[in-house]
Amino acid sequence: MTLDAVHPEHEKTMRARAALIGCCAILTLNACQADQTTQAAPDERPQLTFGRVPPSRRAPRFVATATNAVAGNAVLFFARSEDGSLGAPIAFPTGGTGSGGGLGNQSGIALDAYAQHLYVVNAGSHTISVFAVQSAGLVLEQTIASGGTQPISLAVSDDLLYVLNDGGVANISGFHVRGNGSLDPIANSTRPLTADVPDAAQIGFDRRERRLIVTEKATNNIVTFRLDQRDRPEAPIVTASSGATPFGFYVSERRGDLIVSEAFGDAANASAVSSYKLRRGVPQTITASAPTTESAACWIALSGDEKFVYTSNTASNTISGFALGQDGSLELLDADGVTAATGRGPIDLATRDGLDFLYSLDRVGGQVSFYYITADGALRPLGVAGGVPTSANGLVVF
Repeated sequence: MTLDAVHPEHEKTMRARAALIGCCAILTLNACQADQTTQAAPDERPQLTFGRVPPSRRAPRFVATATNAVAGNAVLFFARSEDGSLGAPIAFPTGGTGSGGGLGNQSGIALDAYAQHLYVVNAGSHTISVFAVQSAGLVLEQTIASGGTQPISLAVSDDLLYVLNDGGVANISGFHVRGNGSLDPIANSTRPLTADVPDAAQIGFDRRERRLIVTEKATNNIVTFRLDQRDRPEAPIVTASSGATPFGFYVSERRGDLIVSEAFGDAANASAVSSYKLRRGVPQTITASAPTTESAACWIALSGDEKFVYTSNTASNTISGFALGQDGSLELLDADGVTAATGRGPIDLATRDGLDFLYSLDRVGGQVSFYYITADGALRPLGVAGGVPTSANGLVVF
């Protein structure tokens, strides 16, 4: 956030993919291009709590990202203070390997509802690692094959986890989450996307309708899958994105709004964000491509109260904020599109319910920047934490 030997056939596929637009920061205007060098008795189920976590279930406050290193992937764990500041990172190896560069993704790391377990993709070894979150940090509990090649994004909802694999022939694949956090593959849950090489970006859940959502940058599609009674995806519903290069997204748990960033092929100052209402798996446009006036909008986060939307503009080194109306409409907070300046190459953003802080992984700058979210949605800079490699990927906060 370096290079592996690549099989000739896979290299051919990856060269085709390299012509498409991804979304990870580098020092050129191709800030949103995916890395070209990458080639593994009933349990108690947690429920989403919107910040009201029972004291017995509370994890330590922390922020985490992954190194995504070829020599060995590791999670960087930053202890978080009440004022939002971060301590020095502690590395916890995943038992897998990374790609060494950008993955063009959102949600490469995921937490369960109570932050009892953390899940991370190992894009280089095609696996997923499971960590228990403890007061002193993380404990590796499992490393399991992802059901495809080059996993890049994870979606967790109660006792389900789905992974988006974007290498080779792209697919999604499902797992049941046991009470101890471990993963069991769901038989016959693997499904292809709308193209062999769709340059997909993210997978996520619409819990209200029991559906999965996937964004595809190369096809400009938003794809939804309803889950059957055995937790397996049914036939996909394909919807054209309002704007080009749909990338990161967030689903409002309270209202069911879908907010999607649009990189518009990294064109200068052309990025946008769209909002949709999800009805029976079909995203129905509310606000179509509201401009950020910035370049390479790729990652999306909502404030804890869901009143504000933030997107990182990777090529502009900025964050743009939007007010999110009760009807799901979007209104830019700042006329120039700059709600906050970041370090170089901001990619992932993270906040969560009940939290007034926003964190930005500034990949090229090798840091995590953090901000206080004011009552009117403005971002007040609080500081930065260094020690982050330029290969880093994914960001979560608790």
